[in-house]
Amino acid sequence: MFTSFRMLQGTSSGQEFMSATGGTITTDGDYKIHTFNSSATFTTTTGTDATYGTVVEYLNIAGGGGGGGGTGGGGGAGGYRTATGFTVSSTGYSITVGAGGVGGTGSNVDGATGSDSVFSSITSTGGGFGAGYCNCDPGRGAGDGGSGGGSGSRGVGTGGSSTAYGNDGGSSPIASGDNRSGGGGGGGAGSAGVDGVSGISPPDDQTGGNGGSGLSSSITGSSVTRAGGGAGAGESYGHGSGGSGGGGGYQTDGTVNTGSGGGAGVGSNGNGGSGVVIIKYKFQ
Repeated sequence: MFTSFRMLQGTSSGQEFMSATGGTITTDGDYKIHTFNSSATFTTTTGTDATYGTVVEYLNIAGGGGGGGGTGGGGGAGGYRTATGFTVSSTGYSITVGAGGVGGTGSNVDGATGSDSVFSSITSTGGGFGAGYCNCDPGRGAGDGGSGGGSGSRGVGTGGSSTAYGNDGGSSPIASGDNRSGGGGGGGAGSAGVDGVSGISPPDDQTGGNGGSGLSSSITGSSVTRAGGGAGAGESYGHGSGGSGGGGGYQTDGTVNTGSGGGAGVGSNGNGGSGVVIIKYKFQ
């Protein structure tokens, strides 16, 4: 009997709990956490336990969008998907971690949309691009994505829409005569990007909108906020702030492996932060 019990626990077909390889592996009590900061393979061997043997919790965040060029709008955060009780089988799952979009390099140059992150059937959409500065009417609209990017400064522009699992980007308000507006903030996983503010030249009041806030998760055992929107830029003063969770501030990149949007700025603009895929399961 003792020998049979040891054989049951030691064989891949009869083990009670799940086991897996891939990514950076840490533990939190009776749970293992696999963190993928770059694309790789998650290989699983399921267990026989009726409650825990075949299920995982996941957090899947796509790459953030790049900030718009020449005092443009902030990049939107990548799509943010999380759930418990997701069923897996004994196989290898290709994990794709989305790259952040590149920031725009000058006036009239939009940032780039972030890339998708994928785990099994779960796809998170990359963040929308921040629109570039444009002294035009209408102004430059921003890109749609997991969260939408912020519109460009100067003219009237529309923030990008969230296609799924995020929020819209901020817009640029009505501008006429010497009134000009700041760029909109990129949308975050937790809230929409803030609209830019218009003002009379000189542009002391032409303020870029703040990036939308991110969302917190305790999947790794401690609370971490990710997927903040990037800041919109004002023409000379009054730039917005990056959203909580790694959103890029003025001319600043979104934090890597948070899926946050890049911040807009006068010249060189922030790149979106790369995404992340985290998987957690009970192993004992």
